[in-house]
Amino acid sequence: MSAPLPDGLYESVITPRIQRRLDVTERAHDIVELDPTFAPEILGRQVGDAVRRHLETLDTDKRLAFVERFIEVIESDDDLAGGTVLQSIYPAGKSQPRRPSTPLSEGALLTNARDEPGLGNELALEMESADEVDLLCAFVKFTGVTVLAPQFELLAERGITPRVLTTTYMGATDRRALDVLVRDYGARVKVRFEKASTRLHAKAWLFRRHSGFDTAYVGSSNLSRSALVDGLEWNVRLSSVIHAAQIAKFGTVFDSYWNMPDFEPYDPERDADKLDHALEEAGGRKSDSVLVTLAGLEVRPFGHQQLMLDALATEREVFGHHRNLLVAATGTGKTVVAALDYRRLVDEAGGAQPSLLFVAHRKEILVQALRTYRAVLGDGSFGELFVGGDRPRKWKHVFASIQSLDRDSEASDHWDVLVIDEFHHAEASSYRRLLSRFHADEVLGLTATPERADGVDIREFFDGRTAYELRLWDALEQDLLCPFHYYGISDNTDLRDVEWTAGQYSPGALSALYTGNDARKLLILKALREKVLDPSRMRALGFCVSVDHANYMAETFTARGLPSAAIVGTTAPDERRALVEQLKAGELRCIFTVDVFNEGIDIPTVDVVLMLRPTASGHLR
Repeated sequence: MSAPLPDGLYESVITPRIQRRLDVTERAHDIVELDPTFAPEILGRQVGDAVRRHLETLDTDKRLAFVERFIEVIESDDDLAGGTVLQSIYPAGKSQPRRPSTPLSEGALLTNARDEPGLGNELALEMESADEVDLLCAFVKFTGVTVLAPQFELLAERGITPRVLTTTYMGATDRRALDVLVRDYGARVKVRFEKASTRLHAKAWLFRRHSGFDTAYVGSSNLSRSALVDGLEWNVRLSSVIHAAQIAKFGTVFDSYWNMPDFEPYDPERDADKLDHALEEAGGRKSDSVLVTLAGLEVRPFGHQQLMLDALATEREVFGHHRNLLVAATGTGKTVVAALDYRRLVDEAGGAQPSLLFVAHRKEILVQALRTYRAVLGDGSFGELFVGGDRPRKWKHVFASIQSLDRDSEASDHWDVLVIDEFHHAEASSYRRLLSRFHADEVLGLTATPERADGVDIREFFDGRTAYELRLWDALEQDLLCPFHYYGISDNTDLRDVEWTAGQYSPGALSALYTGNDARKLLILKALREKVLDPSRMRALGFCVSVDHANYMAETFTARGLPSAAIVGTTAPDERRALVEQLKAGELRCIFTVDVFNEGIDIPTVDVVLMLRPTASGHLR
């Protein structure tokens, strides 16, 4: 059995002999070499550490024999210049790992060119001597895994667990490849589902070694056969000897990605169906699976949404707060979080569904919220609308407009759960009446913009607290939203004489100034030609100051070969839905609107937004 090193053995026996031997020559790397190459300034420490680790594995008799042999070699008086180099120390009975073509102390550029080392071969050789393996790539193909299968097997035999970070980018990843990595080779795999983020293109390997001779490959190659074997790929090889800062940064950034909640652990037994659907969707393939609609099983929170859910649970369970405000940028899934939070309350109640009142001020928001709750709960009959001509019958789970509630006294005054969307409207008298009339065991406010132009802070309704905040700038930094190019273009319109009342320009005066303004119209069209790749293929929303302005801009664009329409408050619901569908289908190039889509609209195909009016908003949402 092995035992701790005797006190003083390393310091009194090993270290002095290594150092004395280093002192007799300037070519230290010709004396003792644990890995293919050692820098003289770190040789003593590296060899000493390796010897110490090896001695710890031996029993007392074998340890003494090893020390005697080591001292005999290190104190030999033979001519060292032509001697045999000690390249590694490894357990008896184990084969010596092969060496990469490029020494571990050097860098290189690999291009998969003829008569040059191929990337796949070099990675295989690196894996033989690595103690830790990290891989970051946009996609993983089964053919790539098969190329390196023998090396993954060796890693598993040595008890080394590779870490793999990948994505569902363009649906290119093969699920079977991830299944094999996890099941057959014991790899830990995390996946970033690209629907919730911008595209990750990084391709890089990091090989850590106990000796300190870490190496990395950074370049163009994903884990696929063509990338590893015969593709026109460029990859740079880094070495910790000459690229210490870059290797250290690699490790730090990789670890930060690994700990990001948006990279989700992949378990084939649990996540196969979810990954299949995500890959089909990312690849533009239509899914035949009904699992898309069985969302009670399939809808799981993204990493940033799980943080919101955890924060809400902490507020309730730890601090006893049952009135909570969630601040999250538009597009990060506030409504999904609210639905998942409700599902958790259902689970905590043993499956019983608490009464729910979900409040918003527009029918479009309510319809979308109802669909979200039904998807999350896996119940297509859940909930009733109370807006316009729709009126509940059961009054158990109601999605109601603030206007309908304000005019009606039939609704119960007490609910188990009250969710108020776009809570920044809470200062309005109708919302204040709602908050004073309705009571609930759990109150959840949702908003992207807690700050109001009139200076009112809606946090006062929650004792000055916010359960969780994910602002627009944070969402962009975390790649949760599609990045956008924002162009501020001067239209030379003089607003100094426009009446300013109640914290805004007079709508009537602005409409008179903008409607029929041919110079401004031509400037807008010119900006489109300069900034948009192909206006004839765009799908745009234009925000105007008035109904007349919206109609004027729709007529202008249509006359210029860009079919457009206007949607305003008086547009009939059926016509509104038809126009939105025409925009999605590409039959319309732009919809101009006033005070309809201000709180957000779910049209993923929209790629251009025209702000044709002054806005008090602090950011484009």
